[in-house]
Amino acid sequence: MIDYITGRIAELTPAFVIVDNGGIGYFASISLSTYSRLEGKTECRLLVHEVIREDSHQLFGFSDKDEREMFRLLITVSGVGANTARMMLSSLTHDELEKAILGSDVNTLKGIKGIGLKTAQRIIVDLKDKIGKHTGTGEIFAFTDNTRREEALSALVMLGFGKSAVLKALDGIIRQEKNLTVEDLIKRALKSL
Repeated sequence: MIDYITGRIAELTPAFVIVDNGGIGYFASISLSTYSRLEGKTECRLLVHEVIREDSHQLFGFSDKDEREMFRLLITVSGVGANTARMMLSSLTHDELEKAILGSDVNTLKGIKGIGLKTAQRIIVDLKDKIGKHTGTGEIFAFTDNTRREEALSALVMLGFGKSAVLKALDGIIRQEKNLTVEDLIKRALKSL
């Protein structure tokens, strides 16, 4: 299995890159995020995911490990193939996808071409726990007094704010400072909502 390819960029488009390594040109499908990181460069180190089927052998290229990991998680979801995962990573960065999944933000996922309501819900259900454990962001939900987060969430939702927006705001605040009181959490969230 190929893990990465290092070489000269022979051709680069928003959809694919051809990397010349030892006289062999490797064709890899890429996301727009990877394209923007490779643009203007003459050489690269491209992380690779191989998809080998009876009728095809495809390479998908990534500029960093986080993007490749998100791709690999996405293709484990029933109904999300390699090209759909690539489309998702072209529409949103891996960080934005991670936040949408962890925040149960169905609308953000539905906004991606080719992703319907059922698929968006399936992605959230299948990947929420995996992403929390895998990327280490699970610490947000595992901090010692999770009731403060839940109380702040409940209060803000009762004030009329959307649950996904509130979760996103609270998680960002908790990432920066974990030992805030419920009141402080609510005050800071109100400023960002």
